[in-house]
Amino acid sequence: MTERATTGRPHLAVIGAGPAGLAATVAAAARGVRVTLVDAATEAGGQFYRQPAAGLGARRAQALHHHWRTWRRLRDALAGHVEAGRVTHLTDHHVWFVERGPSGNCTVHALLGPEQEEPATVRSDAVLLATGGYERVLPFPGWTLPGVVTAGGAQAMLKGTLAVPGRTAVVAGTGPLLLPVATGLAAAGVEVAALVESAGPAAFLRQARALAAQPDKVAEGAGFAARLLRHRVRTLVRHTVVEAHGTDRLAAVTVAALDADGRIRPGSERRIPCDTLAVGHGMLPHTDLAETLGCRLDTTGVHVDDEQRTDVPGVWAAGETTGIGGSALALAEGHIAGCSAAARLHGTAPDPRTWAAAARSRTRLRAFFAALDTGYAPPAQWAEQVTDDTVVCRCEEVTAQAVRVAVRELGAGDLRTVKLLTRAGMGWCQGRMCGPAVAGLAGCPETAERRPFARPVPLGVLAHAGEPDDD
Repeated sequence: MTERATTGRPHLAVIGAGPAGLAATVAAAARGVRVTLVDAATEAGGQFYRQPAAGLGARRAQALHHHWRTWRRLRDALAGHVEAGRVTHLTDHHVWFVERGPSGNCTVHALLGPEQEEPATVRSDAVLLATGGYERVLPFPGWTLPGVVTAGGAQAMLKGTLAVPGRTAVVAGTGPLLLPVATGLAAAGVEVAALVESAGPAAFLRQARALAAQPDKVAEGAGFAARLLRHRVRTLVRHTVVEAHGTDRLAAVTVAALDADGRIRPGSERRIPCDTLAVGHGMLPHTDLAETLGCRLDTTGVHVDDEQRTDVPGVWAAGETTGIGGSALALAEGHIAGCSAAARLHGTAPDPRTWAAAARSRTRLRAFFAALDTGYAPPAQWAEQVTDDTVVCRCEEVTAQAVRVAVRELGAGDLRTVKLLTRAGMGWCQGRMCGPAVAGLAGCPETAERRPFARPVPLGVLAHAGEPDDD
């Protein structure tokens, strides 16, 4: 199946239908650009605006979300543009590659449906990447037990299926995502035995000025804290999960206090019975498609200018893929990117006044989340608690011992050599999940790898990808 650009109006392909992609789509379509919105999910919204399936009959879906009015505004605007023929929304399209032609036009290659075996292409004049982020996963003894899930996974289950992962949960790790996960599970009837946060108040006091510049965000955090108190959720700051226990599935976790250097304080361990551990250590940007296009990356994600343009002509990026910053920042960046792309595709110089308010919001929110990111850094010495028999790369079943042997005895000095010696990162996820953990254990910098494709592709699809269309 091929979705073609039509003559007359310029055509923009937007990849990702989360907050950034929706804002960009609405902004570009309102300015006379034909937009094809390509997304892997069956409904628009991304992880942040994930909705229960219609068949579940949820009567108060808004109870699972905040910023519900913003979602309704975006949803209704998208529906209006689709009905008017300005936007084509392609769901269940898993993009694996974006190809740029000699004249700068783009071809988006995707796989259809849950099986991801049937190919589809979208041809456009430019592309806007709004591919979001994913959770950083750091291993610890017992983390592969059934019942241990990522914090985002627990939230996705609750939002998308109205189901909970267990009856008694511990929410642990670090980062602002833990707050809505803990409060969401508690509101759904789960007994949240503890919220275990490795960061401490001192880290945020040092960033007080930057944080105070966004009082609405501070108030939002205070609201989550109030709900935790209402549900009698015990909060343990400057603590971390040491080990998950169980045979066939999770039965308990051991947590311990951290000292000023991020090491376990001897004698502070305590065991908490639970059947669910929702754990996360912050977010990382999805940059695979940007890397395949040759876009420059910086310390936060895809590098963009004031118009959200990458250094590759005809390619814009917005939202978490340019740096983790939450939905409000993604909306601002998406609006700016959509306005800029529309102007550039029409061959005119963009007028920054059309996104002045969004630009001001972007500046404030970037400063806020930079301060937040500093406070929410994972424990500095987390690798010390990973035992040698802990599986680090689940795809290839590589243990921490194998990584340590590669460094200490075989002389591996970089992530690529560790990968070659141990096969860590050579499995299905191609190191997307285990990369940060392997780098931390090896003491190597986590360098971005330019992969040829953003996801595994059937050989049959790959063999015919370069063939001309029959029509």
